[in-house]
Amino acid sequence: MNHLTLTAIAGLTLAAGAAFAQNLPMVGGAAMYPDRTIVENAMNSADHETLVAAVQAAGLVETLSGDGPFTVFAPTDSAFGMISDESLAQLMMPEHKAQLTQILACHVVSADAMSGAIRGMIADDGGMHPVPTLGGCTLQASYENGMIRLTDENGRTATVTIADVDQSNGVIHVIDRVLLPAS
Repeated sequence: MNHLTLTAIAGLTLAAGAAFAQNLPMVGGAAMYPDRTIVENAMNSADHETLVAAVQAAGLVETLSGDGPFTVFAPTDSAFGMISDESLAQLMMPEHKAQLTQILACHVVSADAMSGAIRGMIADDGGMHPVPTLGGCTLQASYENGMIRLTDENGRTATVTIADVDQSNGVIHVIDRVLLPAS
């Protein structure tokens, strides 16, 4: 093969790879690859730096890198921004690891629940479906104005802003608010 042929093949390969990446869901400016774990993809999202730091502080990296399946309702940095800087800094301290772990686990379900399945469960239950989480919380899922909404045990509501981000060990649904266990 001559140099021109190799250059043409390399160009076609790069173009095909770029086309493939364009078909992937984008979260925080990064393509989300379905053959990567929840943690691997979240680490690439510029919108989930606080979530990744919290998962690391809570010691949940290994768990969320495991086989799953998991459904993670992933709060953005803006969602964490609704918590005061002082409260967030305190929560990230080692002495508050148990509380942080519970809060994060209240965003995780032991299932691979795509939005169509969630909407079906909401419809089957008459407009509101209980969602038990690994953190012992029960979220209430509803569907309003074309969006899935989750309400925590304190009445705080988050909206799924990006749904069905497929992962090798589950699915991520990006949400706009941090959900909390009952106080």
